[in-house]
Amino acid sequence: MKTIEQSLCMNLSQHLAMTMQLQQAIEILQLSAQDLCATIEKEYLENPVLEMEYSTGRRERYAQDGSVNVRALADYLDGGSKQPAYFTDEDEHQFDAPTPLHATLEEELLEQVNFTFTENESERAVATFLVGSLDSRGYLTLPTAEAARAMGCSEAEVLRILAVIQSFEPAGVGARDLAECLRLQAQRSGIYEGLVAAIIDRHLDAVAAHRLKEIAAAEHVQPADVQMAVDIVRRLNPKPGAAYGAADSTYITPDVIIRKGEKGYEVEVEEAGVPKLHISALYRQSDTFDKKTQKYIASRLRAAAWLINSIEQRRTTIRRVVEEIVRRQPAYFEKGPASLEPMTMKDVADTIGVHESTVSRAVANKYAELPTGVVALRSLFTSRSARTETGEDVAAAQVKSVIESFIKGEDPKKPLSDQKLCTLLKERGIALSRRTVMKYREQLGYDSSVKRKRY
Repeated sequence: MKTIEQSLCMNLSQHLAMTMQLQQAIEILQLSAQDLCATIEKEYLENPVLEMEYSTGRRERYAQDGSVNVRALADYLDGGSKQPAYFTDEDEHQFDAPTPLHATLEEELLEQVNFTFTENESERAVATFLVGSLDSRGYLTLPTAEAARAMGCSEAEVLRILAVIQSFEPAGVGARDLAECLRLQAQRSGIYEGLVAAIIDRHLDAVAAHRLKEIAAAEHVQPADVQMAVDIVRRLNPKPGAAYGAADSTYITPDVIIRKGEKGYEVEVEEAGVPKLHISALYRQSDTFDKKTQKYIASRLRAAAWLINSIEQRRTTIRRVVEEIVRRQPAYFEKGPASLEPMTMKDVADTIGVHESTVSRAVANKYAELPTGVVALRSLFTSRSARTETGEDVAAAQVKSVIESFIKGEDPKKPLSDQKLCTLLKERGIALSRRTVMKYREQLGYDSSVKRKRY
């Protein structure tokens, strides 16, 4: 008979194992498709009973209801002769995905340095040092005097070589401040003259504060002329180095596809790029091993079955959540974001019978491919930001759409203030504070009425 201590240890061990398994299931649920791929590959390397393949087809490793037949696995582990359907003898398939290459700003400039300074090694060394001293915007933040001391040459030599670098692509690179950056671009475009030159040289601070009348008075011109010159200056790039990244681009992989079918919108969990796991049939004769090895194999088989189950549960949960979103938001999929109805995660959770945190994890870091493009699943949830006079809830997206329509239809010479927008919204039956209207306006990317004014 087992002692009390042995029973307690066994119960504690089982409870600990179940807790770890549940934590794994929770972690897998909140993974994006890309992160799930990485997790599967990691588990494949650590668990010898797992085999992995990239395939678009469904395997017979799942039962008819879509779940792993764990009972069959349990019977097998207990000595039964019948093997689970997801045991297979198929060979492994390995694919190496190429990594895209992206030149950094420094690499782009050094290539031009090597092409330009071909005869003088000392000049090339100074140019290389200056390129290495540029920040992510493409600006030289190091004083030229310090660069001269570091390279053991005169400051005049540094300035001469810097002028050559400033002729490189992209236009404006090597500038020491914003004014010089804009000046270099304007000179190269042949527009550095008159009011444009005056704005770049003397009035950038006033432009930032939208004090156009002040600039007009100082330059003895009309505000409309200043407005036109400012529009030209704003077409220049204040950060020429920002277009070059230091790392590879990140690509969004949709986790679900929502497409319109004969019976309405259909939801498909995207699994084409996710590796498929199955348990190797090499371990079907584990009874030929010693007891210690059999025990290890049994533990690995249980871990593999739980992992496969967790992945399938993730797929099922995501499908249920997205199907409920589609059911609740028919107008959104037909007409666009302006028709997004108020919907919280708790609303969806209560309907499908799960906890709100489960819905949160199911949509975390995941994207849906729609006929109109790719959207974040989390963006489909809204708060009830306001109520109409009839007591109907209004979503933030709907309010933003109304605000945007007001701004687009305003007189540019007399733009609508935030208080005026509040009044217009109230006339539509939507009551919001001025501060909330200001927040939504800024989220839409519109400046204040003072900065939107045209002359």
